[in-house]
Amino acid sequence: MEVYNLGAQSHVRVSFDSPEYTVDAVGMGILRILEAVRDYQKRTGIQVKFYQAGSSEMFGKVMEIPQKETTPFYPRSPYACAKVYAHWQTVNYRESYGLFACNGILFNHESERRGETFVTRKITRAVARILAGEQDKLYLGNLSSKRDWGYAKDYVRAMWLMLQQDEPDDYVIATNETHSIKEFLEIAFKYVNLDWQKYVVFDPRYLRPAEVDILIGDSTKARMKLGWQPSVTFEELVKLMVDHDIQAREKKFDIVHHVD
Repeated sequence: MEVYNLGAQSHVRVSFDSPEYTVDAVGMGILRILEAVRDYQKRTGIQVKFYQAGSSEMFGKVMEIPQKETTPFYPRSPYACAKVYAHWQTVNYRESYGLFACNGILFNHESERRGETFVTRKITRAVARILAGEQDKLYLGNLSSKRDWGYAKDYVRAMWLMLQQDEPDDYVIATNETHSIKEFLEIAFKYVNLDWQKYVVFDPRYLRPAEVDILIGDSTKARMKLGWQPSVTFEELVKLMVDHDIQAREKKFDIVHHVD
């Protein structure tokens, strides 16, 4: 049996506004699941392989570049602090009760299904809406933040691979590259022949009380032990998301036009 815990209030900025809710869902949530797994395995004798979704945000104010499994954590948000708690509870239950429990320390993983309030999807949806004449400005915070962005489908494959191993372990999953939000903007807008500087407006409301300036992972361990590697480049990811949101707008227009 395999159990994958991806449940969370996962928006970092929102975690500052709703810290108790975030920590309860992210931190105490994992403790409840681990207890349930331990109890079930003890009662039934059936092995449960457990995956905990960690986050690159746990590294926060990074202590070394790039970040790997042995890099010390320095969380910079209620969300990240709760993820660190969840990480160590997973390690604790693995070592204390012999659970097959793995932490996947996943760096930013994006896709067409990314939540609309996250900066990447906010950008690609804005591109589609601007092209459709439905939006004229895009309000964003810090454009200098750098992240290691990969494709969610690749990262889900890594999760599965972790639970197919003979022994449980913790793995960093990353592309080993870092790109700024500004770079994401440039590729997304240039792809549709637009100048992002004509549409993007700085809004201090989107700044975090404590910023995470740069994240870049070292996924050497996962590549060697799991045989994993990303299949989508940063530029391909941006274009893939832009294409999806443009097609979604066109489909919505066709449906409305057909109904009318």
